[in-house]
Amino acid sequence: MEETTMARPHSSKESAPRRRTRSATKLFVLDTNVLMHDPTSLYRFQEHDIYLPMATLEELDHNKKGMTEVARNARQASRFLDEIVNNYEQVIEEGIPLGQFSHNAASGRLFLQTQAIHSDLPATLPASKVDNQILGVILHLKHLYPTRQVILVSKDINMRIKARALGVSAEDYFSDKVLEDTDLLYTGLLELPADFWDTHGKQMESWQEGNRNFYRVAGPLVPSMLVNQFVFLEGPTPFHAMVRQIEGKSAVLESIRDFSHQKNNVWGITARNREQNFALNVLMDPEVDFVTLLGQAGTGKTLLTLAAGLMQTLEQKIYSEIIMTRVTVPVGEDIGFLPGTEEEKMTPWMGALEDNLDVLNKNDSSEGGDWGRAATNDLIRSRIKIKSLNFMRGRTFINKYLIIDEAQNLTPKQMKTLITRAGPGTKVVCLGNIAQIDTPYLTEGSSGLTYVVDRFKGWPHNGHITLQRGERSRLADYAAEIL
Repeated sequence: MEETTMARPHSSKESAPRRRTRSATKLFVLDTNVLMHDPTSLYRFQEHDIYLPMATLEELDHNKKGMTEVARNARQASRFLDEIVNNYEQVIEEGIPLGQFSHNAASGRLFLQTQAIHSDLPATLPASKVDNQILGVILHLKHLYPTRQVILVSKDINMRIKARALGVSAEDYFSDKVLEDTDLLYTGLLELPADFWDTHGKQMESWQEGNRNFYRVAGPLVPSMLVNQFVFLEGPTPFHAMVRQIEGKSAVLESIRDFSHQKNNVWGITARNREQNFALNVLMDPEVDFVTLLGQAGTGKTLLTLAAGLMQTLEQKIYSEIIMTRVTVPVGEDIGFLPGTEEEKMTPWMGALEDNLDVLNKNDSSEGGDWGRAATNDLIRSRIKIKSLNFMRGRTFINKYLIIDEAQNLTPKQMKTLITRAGPGTKVVCLGNIAQIDTPYLTEGSSGLTYVVDRFKGWPHNGHITLQRGERSRLADYAAEIL
């Protein structure tokens, strides 16, 4: 392998007691993609030490140019490293304590490469490749500190496979993951046991406000409930309600509106199943400012959201207009630059919007034939604006109905940027399917959509539903099941 410069984690003059203490902690060698994915990863390893090979710093330098999220992260990681190195006046070889730079979140040390090394890599691995240089560094560290656990941290699956083939411990970067198992993700639903009223209804209070019935219940299930969570009990007398308050050991449940009935239709659309009914309840609730809808293709996420938006924009006049945006990540090859204005450039990405508007226009029962439908169509399109995510920074939306489609392809940082655009009177709806992530390095556990679902649960102005049943056609349902 080529000679490269690197830092020893510990000086040869280090005393025996200190060496024993440090060997109890792990030494994590970071791949460049970890820093480009999360620049704060430098401070995420608690009491353990971090080692940065010179090859990692070289790759950071190569990727710092441009306006992409990766380039911004590379520049931010470089700034963090600059701050750490510039403010440390002792010998870098001893390792730089990270406590003062991380508000004591990390108590380990950062080691940089300052010494030339030789490492025996298999002849089949070319030493000119950066990944192999990093593997050579790790093999050298394992030889240098046989009693210490040296671990590669990389987002690159093939890099981890090569490391394990060489007998090196390798891990994915887990600190960005909200949940290890997405099966544990909050669904917004809670099925009540058959004996719910026996165990929770002994001292129940009930009252009526307007068309809604309220129930105050107390029992063992209350601690597991969250505000704005939907609870249901099926059977001869089905019970569907929403948790409105939790006070100590008691909870207030509110009966929900039945949007499956034609008299409660939303822009001609009625709920076809229980989850769609729950979704329309939060979409039509003016007290709910942030809604997340998860579900596979065909569950009705976009249709329900658009119907609720049109109803509240054109009829109820709660919002001034609908703004729709989505992440422009192609499934196949990109089609290159597109001509026209921002809205015209976004049009090819908005096929889902066009399809759903066709359905909603056909459901419009206004008399007037083709001319009436055409006029309604023009009115609707004048109130729906299509915007690109690239120009969202710095904007403020007031009294808008903001729809973020394909939100599973957003990082947590991008999601924060978008949601914080909301001004007074704005409702934000995020739609997505975390099983269809097209963005590199994002997984179901680290997606921005998973992040906001988990962080917003229990907030009184948040609503979330995971839609289960597809409602497109028998063909689509069967294909989703068997393919």
